[in-house]
Amino acid sequence: MKDGLPFNFEALLEESVKIHGHICPGQVLGVKMAMLGLKSIGIEDPKGKDRKSIIVFVEMDRCATDAVQSVTGCSLGHRTMKFMDYGKMAATFLNLRTCRAVRVIAKEESRQTAKEHFPDIENKYTAQLEAYRIMPDSELFDVMEVQVKIPPEDMPGRPLGRIRCDSCGEYVQDMREVYRGGRVLCRPCAGSGYYERSGLPGGSYVRDVLRK
Repeated sequence: MKDGLPFNFEALLEESVKIHGHICPGQVLGVKMAMLGLKSIGIEDPKGKDRKSIIVFVEMDRCATDAVQSVTGCSLGHRTMKFMDYGKMAATFLNLRTCRAVRVIAKEESRQTAKEHFPDIENKYTAQLEAYRIMPDSELFDVMEVQVKIPPEDMPGRPLGRIRCDSCGEYVQDMREVYRGGRVLCRPCAGSGYYERSGLPGGSYVRDVLRK
C-alpha cells in the first residue's frame, strides 16, 4: 500500500511493462487510468476478491489498453473486457456489485502540459513519459459518472445459445446471429464481416496445411 491507497503505481507499471514489452507514455497513462477507474468505483483487489465484480470497456486499441488489462486483470477471454472501437483514449470501469460506473478520459491538453513539465527534453515522447509519471490525475484525466447496462448474453459465463448459420454452416454463439428473410445468418454472411472469401487457389494450400 502506498500513500494510503491500495495500489502501488511503480509496481503496477513494472508489471505492465513486462507484459507489454516496453515502456512508453501509453503504458504510464494506462496504468494511471486503470488505478483511477478502480478507485472511483470502489474496487481494491481486482485480481483477487473483486475479480468477479468488474467489467472494463476500453475505447482504444493502443498501448494503454495493455496497461488497463494488466492492472485490472480483465480480458476479452474472460469476457470482463469489452473493446469498443471508438478511437478515443478512454475507458469505462463498472462495478457489477454496486452498478457504479465511471468513464475515465485522457485530457488532450495533458500532452502540452507534459512538455511544460520538462521543457529541456527535446524528444516529446520522452517528455510525456517522464511527465505522466509525476502529473496528478486532475491534469491527466476527466472522470465522467455513467450508467452501463449489460445484456445477459454479454456477461461472463457460458454461452446462452449456439446456433448454425444457414449460409456458411459455421456456428454462432452469444446471440450474435442475424435473422433475415426467415434465415439465420452469422454477421459476415449478413454482410457485415471484416473478411471476404477468396477465390484464389490459396484455399487449397490452407487445406493442405491443416491436413499435416
